[in-house]
Amino acid sequence: MSPTLVGALIELEVAAPAHGGSCVARHEGQVIFVRHALPGERIVARITEQSKHFSRADTVEVLAASAHRVVPRCPVAVPGGCGGCDWQHADAGYQRDIKASIVAEQLHRLAGIDLAITVEALPGDGFGWRTRARFAVDASGRAGFRRHRSHQVEVIEACPIAHPLVEAAGVEGRQWDAVSEIEVAASTDSGERLVRTAAGRDHAMRIREGGALFERAAGRRFRVSPGAFWQVHPQAADVLTEAVVSGLRPQLGERALDLYAGVGLFAGSLAVAVGPTGAVTAVESSTVATTDAAHNLADLPQAHLVRADVEKALASAGRFGVVDIVVLDPPRSGAGAAVVRGICGLRPRAVAYVACDPAALGRDLATFAGRGYQLGQLRAFDLFPQTHHVECVAILEAS
Repeated sequence: MSPTLVGALIELEVAAPAHGGSCVARHEGQVIFVRHALPGERIVARITEQSKHFSRADTVEVLAASAHRVVPRCPVAVPGGCGGCDWQHADAGYQRDIKASIVAEQLHRLAGIDLAITVEALPGDGFGWRTRARFAVDASGRAGFRRHRSHQVEVIEACPIAHPLVEAAGVEGRQWDAVSEIEVAASTDSGERLVRTAAGRDHAMRIREGGALFERAAGRRFRVSPGAFWQVHPQAADVLTEAVVSGLRPQLGERALDLYAGVGLFAGSLAVAVGPTGAVTAVESSTVATTDAAHNLADLPQAHLVRADVEKALASAGRFGVVDIVVLDPPRSGAGAAVVRGICGLRPRAVAYVACDPAALGRDLATFAGRGYQLGQLRAFDLFPQTHHVECVAILEAS
């Protein structure tokens, strides 16, 4: 394909969905990743980027529409608009089908695992769920979100996927002078809200409204300070904890290891399950998160905290002694081979891997398999409707 075709309009037949919120099409033998299209459609697309091996494009006109196409609820969830929602032009059930096919494809390609995937829906209609949002501010002081693969800000009046408590902060439509970003977090348990702003890329967020939030999940209350991680969907913490605990089946007296423990969500439920004769060690590198975890787990003497980098902590794995079960919830990039090898060296009977990226999960599952741990079950959840993101909980067992 000629480099001069960037900006050109091309008619395409759309094939399978691709990881990252686009679909695959081909033109003159080259792969094109096209956004705002659906499998089986015939479209006119504009080439937006080009490289030696593939190009990117955005839909301009739909010539033959999929039966699953719907009108996006958000006026800027369109070609050239906000980059946050990848699939708002598809009905809810089909979005989950797309995500299931992508998880299955990544597991097959990266781990050699062939598995039928069902993405489970959470309560609600797929809108008004996002309890944490980071807004960008343009040069004129107006708030919005960035366009896809761009620093340009799409100014918005409201965000349909944002929780009403986030929208009540009134970020949109307000003038933000000398501010580059605004972060809003809300607790659906307490109704409290935290607003933080940044004056520039190299400036730390400063609090304008609220302090630590308190969340409730799995029958426990959690303090979540500014900068600590908490799931953005109101039901996510409960759903993931249930999947982890039911998959691991912790027994009284067992010893558990919770890696990337955050504020102690999984450690709390595991500590209750193993009881006072058992033990849970939670490993987390963030000072803010471990301070919260110490508060959140204070009533559970069988829970112990280690503030350390997970990979470095596993390098001296003898410190953990006997480990029966492990849960890990790594960042989007995955756990990585060194962490997986460290876990396998402990020889737990079962591992629960909470993954927010199916490609990273696939790579790590392949490493687990090479160390004698096979996938026993996998559940996938639509924690981020309208976007391409999908959460998985994989249960691995020693072979």
